Amino acid sequence: MMLAQIQAKLKAPKDKKNDFGGYSYRNAECILRAFKDIAPDGLSLIMSDEISQVGERIFLTATASLFHDGALVAQAKGSAMHAMQKKGMDDAQITGACSSYARKYALSGLFAIDDSADDPDA
Repeated sequence: MMLAQIQAKLKAPKDKKNDFGGYSYRNAECILRAFKDIAPDGLSLIMSDEISQVGERIFLTATASLFHDGALVAQAKGSAMHAMQKKGMDDAQITGACSSYARKYALSGLFAIDDSADDPDA
């Protein structure tokens, strides 16, 4: 199964609900679970993060790399601005939330996840 087949087969519905905003969403864990359900032997996914500073702003860029039998098949990146403070969170939690958000967008790009009419929760 190559990338195009995974993109066609992978379904990651928005199974989380934001009660405050009144909307449904998916997170990186949902996408990873959907990938693991269909990933054939020999296919692996590696995620990594990199921090950079642009002016006064700090960004976290996540990279999702897909390998088949050790060879790179495809790669996608997603970025999020890193907040310096967030009510109720310590520094590690803020960075973790930023990483999760950036990884969600890297995975969405890699697996061509969208909210089109074909999306099961559109």
